[in-house]
Amino acid sequence: MNFRFGQTTLRVNIPDRATLLATVERRLAAGQGFALATINLDHLVKLHRDSAFRAAYARHDLVVADGNPIVWLSRLAGRPVALVPGSDLVLPLAQLAGRTKTPVALVGSTPSALEGAARHLQSAVPGLKIAATIAPPMGFDPTGPQAASLLAEVAASGARLCLLALGAPKQELLAALGREIAPDVGFVSVGAGLDFLSGQQVRAPAWVRAIAMEWAWRMTLSPRRLIPRYAACAAILPGELRRAIAQRRTG
Repeated sequence: MNFRFGQTTLRVNIPDRATLLATVERRLAAGQGFALATINLDHLVKLHRDSAFRAAYARHDLVVADGNPIVWLSRLAGRPVALVPGSDLVLPLAQLAGRTKTPVALVGSTPSALEGAARHLQSAVPGLKIAATIAPPMGFDPTGPQAASLLAEVAASGARLCLLALGAPKQELLAALGREIAPDVGFVSVGAGLDFLSGQQVRAPAWVRAIAMEWAWRMTLSPRRLIPRYAACAAILPGELRRAIAQRRTG
């Protein structure tokens, strides 16, 4: 599934979770770093508007579909991919890291959220090594000197896998910079994944997610913040639908 933004084309190049986990394991075994992005409609809005975000996304090695609209668009385009939410990757990746003795770094919103997530993961995955937990300060610039220092700290910790829970576009911008500063580390953007584990945020019940209504659940919890975001997402859908149909026609 391809998405075009002027001269930039971004592709969902990992079709499902099994392929992703196998790819991550191969890269870790080979000592190859990577950056993984989880694309959704909100990201598409930002990608249309923000050239820096597009450039950062283009430097990601792996892209999965994080959102049912992306899955539906892929089917319409004749290039189907499965739903792989970033939040759902935290535990499987921790299990992979525990099995392969891969040290993990957690980068997220607050020290308490990271501490809670670390406790949860180490309880669920005995032997998992959390090499670093880093909560950037308010106003953190993911492309500036503070970011370079943070990434150097991740590399120095011995972590080979780094879960970024900073939200878009900060986490993707930081991951793109990480490919330069810590090229042996795998960076995975997981959104609110660590906050969910720590209990700092409450995720929609499984049945709500099963009927593709997690967005409505989230909107009821934070309407002032999310209604404008979802309105922007709805506004780009007609154009994305046309582009998906065009992809199907071109084969």
